[in-house]
Amino acid sequence: MTGLFGLSEPMAALAAVLIPLFGGGLVLALGKRPNRREAATLGTSGLLFLVVLSLLGPVLDGARPRLVLAEPLPGLPIYLEVEPLGLLFALVASSLWIVTSLYSIGYMRGHHEKNQTRFYLFFAVAISAAMGVAFSGNLFTLFFFYEALTLCTFPLVTHHQTEAARKAGRVYLGILLSTSIAFQLLAIIWTYSLAGTVEFRPGGILAGTGASGTVAAILLALYVFGIGKAAVMPFHRWLPAAMVAPTPVSALLHAVAVVKAGVFSVLKVCVYTFGWEFITDTGASDLVIWAAAATIILASLVAFTKDNLKARLAYSTISQLSYIVLGALLANEWGILGGGMHIAMHAFGKITLFFGAGAIMVAAHKTEISQMKGLGRTMPITFGAFFVGALSIIGVPPAGGAWSKWFLGLGTLEAGQVGLLAVLMVSSLLTLVYLLEIPVKAFFLSPEGGKGSTGIKEAPLTSLIALTLTALASIILFLQPKILYDLMSLVVGS
Repeated sequence: MTGLFGLSEPMAALAAVLIPLFGGGLVLALGKRPNRREAATLGTSGLLFLVVLSLLGPVLDGARPRLVLAEPLPGLPIYLEVEPLGLLFALVASSLWIVTSLYSIGYMRGHHEKNQTRFYLFFAVAISAAMGVAFSGNLFTLFFFYEALTLCTFPLVTHHQTEAARKAGRVYLGILLSTSIAFQLLAIIWTYSLAGTVEFRPGGILAGTGASGTVAAILLALYVFGIGKAAVMPFHRWLPAAMVAPTPVSALLHAVAVVKAGVFSVLKVCVYTFGWEFITDTGASDLVIWAAAATIILASLVAFTKDNLKARLAYSTISQLSYIVLGALLANEWGILGGGMHIAMHAFGKITLFFGAGAIMVAAHKTEISQMKGLGRTMPITFGAFFVGALSIIGVPPAGGAWSKWFLGLGTLEAGQVGLLAVLMVSSLLTLVYLLEIPVKAFFLSPEGGKGSTGIKEAPLTSLIALTLTALASIILFLQPKILYDLMSLVVGS
């Protein structure tokens, strides 16, 4: 069958990987013409979303487009396959690339950032790698694109080229490469030795291999900690360290691609490599699930101590990512469904918060929460959108995060884990306090010394449009979550 622009479904999957690379080439060629360079970025991001969206109908109807790219080793091909969970991630990443590009135009110009062409180039390459992660057909392909994503985001983390940025880059590469090579690669090799394959298969590939509960538990732990982009403690330091990068990079790391590639990979491995029935039967997740639970609480507590807004949001992300990991490790229908939906719900909520943080820095030149008293009176759109994003992260209506957290709660009850339900409830209360403190100070407290915010206005228009769109999307996802629910229903029903 042919779809958008006459592309067959397998070729559309390939196009999703190649279009951002083509866009990166245009950015490089138009580097001396900023308006055209940024138009190329917006055009390419829009085209990518349309191509990914064209796969939604066929996948919902049961199609699983597949395309072999290469076979460097016999029996270990690099190939793309579009399945519901991967398509959900690709839809999130491709749609958010559009609004992040729009936001970046206002931010990068308003903040007078240097090396803007390099920024847009590597951002595009990172999206290409994220598409490869989303459509990976086996563990070998996933590892290839996962490592590519790490390497191509390094120049973004070190964008400012200061000593602090270089130090953050070393931490970023050091943790992500060491965990993936020492743990994740070892787990992939071990999986191949047990199952004779590394393909992603509904129901998993480890059942019937004779793997004991102890072996399964060790192997699962290697994946959870080896996929360092999921930021499960103690392998989380790279994420707050990377906050030295420009705010659009923070949005890429926290919402669009990087950490979502991590938790997506954990979820995909649990569903298609282990199989959630195998995890339940062997008790493989009985211990490692508490590492995710501890990360949820500890990261929330650390967030309380941070006065720097981006640092607080970074630790909030670490906490929220482990909601998804916990959902995967619950290994039941509601947990997996809630974890998959939280990939999207958290992405739109958290990107709104980071867009708000960047807007505050560009317009008011303030980065500390203690400096934001009264700012909501001169920046009502920014702080209004921030409030909506915070509601989604907390998990209360009318924002989309309410649905994913509801299903995760049902998952803990289905697993008979009342203690884990308590973890989710306590974390939500902590999140409520440390996030809502910010708009409350902005709207209801007077500026320090009783002085007004003379001269402070809203951020550039493109940035305001972007953060308004993502805030509205968070509300729309509460009112219309059906597409996400349908895709995840196919995952748990496969």
